[in-house]
Amino acid sequence: MKRKLIFPLIAALLLAPWPVAYAYDEAIAASTPMSIEAAEPAAAPKLNAYGNAIGGVTPGDLFHIESANSTVDTLYTLYITNTDELIHCYRYMNLNIGIYVQTGIDQWEKVTFGEGETPRETYITMQGGMTEFILPGYANYKITIDKGCFYCYAIGGDRSAVSPRFYLTVS
Repeated sequence: MKRKLIFPLIAALLLAPWPVAYAYDEAIAASTPMSIEAAEPAAAPKLNAYGNAIGGVTPGDLFHIESANSTVDTLYTLYITNTDELIHCYRYMNLNIGIYVQTGIDQWEKVTFGEGETPRETYITMQGGMTEFILPGYANYKITIDKGCFYCYAIGGDRSAVSPRFYLTVS
C-alpha cells in the first residue's frame, strides 16, 4: 500500500515547480513595456506613380518602436494591408525595409548584430505582403522604407495610383 502512495507523491513533487516557473516568466514579460507608433505622415515614404511608368520610392519612416525597457528579443511582422488594391495598379512593387536603432537624441544607425554584422537585406513585396524580423530589447528602433521600385500599369479614375498601407504586429 505504501508503494502505491510513494510514486504519485514523487510525481507530484517533481511537477509542482512548473507552474511557478511559468507564472514567473509571464510576470517578467508583463513588466516589460513597449510601444509602437506610426511615423508622422510628413516623414512617410513617397512614390510618384502614373500609368505605364517604372518608378522609385522616396525613403521615409513607417514606425517608431520604444522597447528600451523590454528585456526580451521580440518578433515583429510588417504587412502591406492593401495588396488587393495594389494589384490593380502595379505589376510589381519591391520595397527595401530599413531597421535603425537610436544612438542619441534624433540620432539613428542601421541595426547591426554581434560583431558589427549587418542583417540581411529585407524586402516586402505585393506578392508576399509581409516580412518578419527579430529585434533585441533595451533599445528604440525605427522601421523605414530605404528604397524601392515599382511598375505602375494602370491608374484609377481619379488619375491617382493607390499607395501601400502598412501594419506592424508584435509576437
